[in-house]
Amino acid sequence: MYEGIADYLEIMRLAGVSELKRANQRATDASPPVRVSSREPATVSPTKTASPVKEETVADLAGTPSPPIQLLPPLSNAPKAEQLRHLAEYVADCKRCKDLTGRIQSVFGVGNPDSPLVFLGEAPGADEDKQGEPFVGRAGQLLTDIIVKGMKLRREDVYICNILRCRPPGNRNPMPDEAAHCRPFLDRTLEIIKPKFICCLGAVAAKNLLDSEKTIGALRGKVWEYKGIKVICTYHPAYLLRNPAAKKDTWEDIQFLMREMEIREN
Repeated sequence: MYEGIADYLEIMRLAGVSELKRANQRATDASPPVRVSSREPATVSPTKTASPVKEETVADLAGTPSPPIQLLPPLSNAPKAEQLRHLAEYVADCKRCKDLTGRIQSVFGVGNPDSPLVFLGEAPGADEDKQGEPFVGRAGQLLTDIIVKGMKLRREDVYICNILRCRPPGNRNPMPDEAAHCRPFLDRTLEIIKPKFICCLGAVAAKNLLDSEKTIGALRGKVWEYKGIKVICTYHPAYLLRNPAAKKDTWEDIQFLMREMEIREN
């Protein structure tokens, strides 16, 4: 019961809701509202914080009822791969986003559940929707080259997933409510894997994870933090396909990541 309430409050907070009023509460009622707690902002140092979230009340969302909350499977002592498989089953059954019901299948994540590094993208594309695996198209091949040729690792040595687990129509960016609906799945994935590093691929992934309005240019070249995990941001591989000149900047970001991870260049 309490876990379901916690999931609900987290989704409401990510959607920008800061106050939940009782259904029978009058405007003159002095009863205090239930306040949704804020997540600790991402920081490079104690003096740098992410942009504040705009406060809204439930009344601002009138007429847009949310689908029922899905209770996540509890954390357990089972192997990480087994816990991720159970979580993937919940994701596959999710129908909270009405515009994403045209998906072929959900795209959960792939890779080593014991990896210290998670690559985080924005959402599946057409190829990913067909195959059920993230980053398998042209952008995925470029990511594989970054991992294999650049970092001298195998693709299966890292873990790869997205902010959104279903393909948006026309490959558009995730909507705020869609990202909020999918956020418990992402957070639980990270809770299971317990990575030491996250590499955000593109502005959508970085802004959603860090709850920041900063541009990808402002987020690059720094070590941010999310729940004790070091976060480094770079361009999305799809952007590099359109702007090859940015590959130099991305290689600098990957070298920065490798130094933080104490991976030596061969």
